[in-house]
Amino acid sequence: MELRQLEHFVAVAEEQHFTRAAERLAVSQSGLSASVRALEQELRTPLFSRTTRSVRLTEAGRALLVEAERTLAGARAAKDAVDAVRGLLRGTLSVGVEQCVAGVSLPRLLAAFHRAHPHLEIRLRQEGTTSLVDGVAGGRLDIAFAATVSSVEWRGELVPLAREPMVLLCAPGHRLAATDRVGWDELPGEPFIDFHPDWGPRRAADEAFATARVRRTVALEVNDVHSLLELVQEGLGIAVVPHHFSRKPEARGLVAVRLDGPVQPYYESVVVLPDARTMSPGARALMALVREGTVR
Repeated sequence: MELRQLEHFVAVAEEQHFTRAAERLAVSQSGLSASVRALEQELRTPLFSRTTRSVRLTEAGRALLVEAERTLAGARAAKDAVDAVRGLLRGTLSVGVEQCVAGVSLPRLLAAFHRAHPHLEIRLRQEGTTSLVDGVAGGRLDIAFAATVSSVEWRGELVPLAREPMVLLCAPGHRLAATDRVGWDELPGEPFIDFHPDWGPRRAADEAFATARVRRTVALEVNDVHSLLELVQEGLGIAVVPHHFSRKPEARGLVAVRLDGPVQPYYESVVVLPDARTMSPGARALMALVREGTVR
């Protein structure tokens, strides 16, 4: 089993398509297919379920993916460690981020990092917090900027960035817009707009409603902040969001109402770091910039 074969396997697993994986790796599709077939023959089991329209991991493939990502991450870390001893930062830094994470300007952070380490390639993936935590744990990501991660969910290092209250956002004509605060008992029966369950604001809102023992219906699920704000503008529902969402230009005209009662939901932004022994030199350098505070 070669590292090249594992790279080919992981690319196909992530793209769920041989042609796209070949384009991403800049190899021929026939060569990629032959590499994966050789790996399957060596392991004596199919790794993918193939149809004319899709490529899906088998149970054996899912088991291999976890170890393949960890093995490739270890190989990259070994090479990066040698380069770091020589005073060079080369290779790839894989960064994961929640959308609209608070407490740091990610574009300025990555720009400053690129100026300081121009030979290190930056790869950025925007995902929900659950996927980000899994990515750092599995070695797919070197570092992640996530939201509302519990110490039970991640037992490694969590570096706090920001903590802010969550507010109820509604259109000006909504019945709750006439007050500056609203009780939890006034919310049942209202249609809500929210993110998919993997995203940080949704996770924080779900936890708050569960703690308050209030059932709610999420009628409209979206994957981006702008769509959420536009749907609230049109009066299609209300949303519980981090307070800084209400200051976005797209939220102009919307009403932010404080949630009143014993349950006060908060949205926390954190940096998810791997174990210090496995942290890549690139991740260490990026965290040094974060701790300096110049890109906060």
